[in-house]
Amino acid sequence: MLLHTEYRFYHRLLIATLLAWSLPALVFAQQVEVQVEGDYPSLQDNAEAFIGEVEGRSANSLRRYADTAENQIQDALRALGYYSPVIQWEVIEPPGEEEKPARLVLTVEPGEPVRVGSRRVEIQGAAREDSEFMGTLPQKPAEGDVLNHGEYSALRQTIQNRASRLGYFDGEFTTRKLEVDPEKRVADITLIYRSGERYRLGKVSFEEGHGFEEQLLERFVRFEPGETFHADKIARLNSDLSNSGYFSGVDVDASPGSAEDGVIPVKVGLTTRPPRSVSAGVGFSTDVGPRFRGNWREHWINPMGHSRGVETELSAPRQNLSTWYELPLDPPMTDSIRLSAGYQREDIEDVESELLTLGQQWKHQLDDGWQQLASLRWEGERFRIGDGDTEQSSLLLPGLGYSKLHADSPLDPSRGYRIQFDVTGSHRAALSNVDILHVNFLAKGLFTLADNHRFLTRFQFGGVATNRFSDVPPSLRFFAGGDQSVRGYGYETLSPRDDEDIALGGRFMMIGSAEYQYQFADNWRVAAFVDEGNAIDDLADPLATGAGLGIRWVSPVGPLRLDIAKGLDSEFGGEWRVHFSMGPEL
Repeated sequence: MLLHTEYRFYHRLLIATLLAWSLPALVFAQQVEVQVEGDYPSLQDNAEAFIGEVEGRSANSLRRYADTAENQIQDALRALGYYSPVIQWEVIEPPGEEEKPARLVLTVEPGEPVRVGSRRVEIQGAAREDSEFMGTLPQKPAEGDVLNHGEYSALRQTIQNRASRLGYFDGEFTTRKLEVDPEKRVADITLIYRSGERYRLGKVSFEEGHGFEEQLLERFVRFEPGETFHADKIARLNSDLSNSGYFSGVDVDASPGSAEDGVIPVKVGLTTRPPRSVSAGVGFSTDVGPRFRGNWREHWINPMGHSRGVETELSAPRQNLSTWYELPLDPPMTDSIRLSAGYQREDIEDVESELLTLGQQWKHQLDDGWQQLASLRWEGERFRIGDGDTEQSSLLLPGLGYSKLHADSPLDPSRGYRIQFDVTGSHRAALSNVDILHVNFLAKGLFTLADNHRFLTRFQFGGVATNRFSDVPPSLRFFAGGDQSVRGYGYETLSPRDDEDIALGGRFMMIGSAEYQYQFADNWRVAAFVDEGNAIDDLADPLATGAGLGIRWVSPVGPLRLDIAKGLDSEFGGEWRVHFSMGPEL
């Protein structure tokens, strides 16, 4: 029997296995050729990867190299459980005066593999009762499997990594043994791990010089002193502080070497970022044409972490300017109060409006991940529809909204969903000149099948109930059509119209969309889609349909979309249109 318990030759087997997993099949230099008989692509790849490139050798040099190559192939096959290969070689020299180099050809009969006869994996100590530690340990190599040294190493490494991640820093293998009998073609695995006690987290302390109140920083800490250690808790603290906008550098030290009686003190070093930043950019969409965006932000004003900013967006049909002041709450990563004021001017289709807003928003994240937004804002709007008279509205609008976004990637997700619902209202008894109940619902879904096939769906519904629709300002009416609505129709051209064909805006909006994308190259996709929807006064009114094809490029800043769509209902203004837009799918 041949006993393998952590010796030099085993490391060579491990290297060969890692090379087999990480490298594709290669065509090597003409001077060395490996031919594994039978259908064994993994053995072929591993042998070639282990030998590597061999060039510039004479026929005699290849003959001297043959024994080395044979040993390398044996090591490569042993890494995958084949301990008894039969290897034959010959050096082929080109006939006559041909300038082709000589070749060393090695023919390999793998033989019968070594299989796992027994597997004993035992966890001793406190981790044995820890469901997170014990759950879903790798099942391979299992009894009866062909021995794979890489799988054995992965099993062992998983146990070690899990112990470090969960805070079993005193853990060790008391037995770590892989016994292989090549003659009987049997391998026995024994791994016994003694975990020791799980470490705990101590008090979090912040190094001086950051300039913020300790009370604010303590709100970023989501764990209590005495909780069991988990690497994710430390990573989340680091991430929350880094994403706060206050710091350019964050260093969280939770080294087990500084523990006392199994309790690890957590020390945080912070580098404060410059307080102010300015950004500007230009963009384009077929809805509004070229546009300019500018942003000035003061990331922190005082030790309490208050912030403020000014934002503007300018395009031909729309210009706006807004300012805000934000106060962090507990926890500051998700909860805040924002005071805001803004001015917006629009001239779109048949509607001209000027809108002044003053408001407050309270943002709060619920335990189940839903984002709750409670708001109170005043809107004063002066507007004109078509050639009608200029009118004014004054509304005090309390509102409540809920939203949830789940995606496996923030920039280009492969699956996920977004759900958003909000309701606002006004009453004549509370500083408003019309009674309004306004609701909006949005749902988006994304699913990817077999890596390259993506399916996107979108549904949007809105409605407004009022005692006098003519007094509802355009900003609270519904219009449809455009890049993000129903493609094949102009931006906000879908709407009920009067006898003079003036778009008035609707009481309701319904939009549905289905899209299929196929990825034909890295970061490139083609798309086919169907949109249907309209802004209407009655839920039984007809909807407009658009369909088309497009192309998607996943740029470093997000997906760019170019669509060619045909509006299928000419009575609603449907025609061939080009749509260009950018932004996340969800």
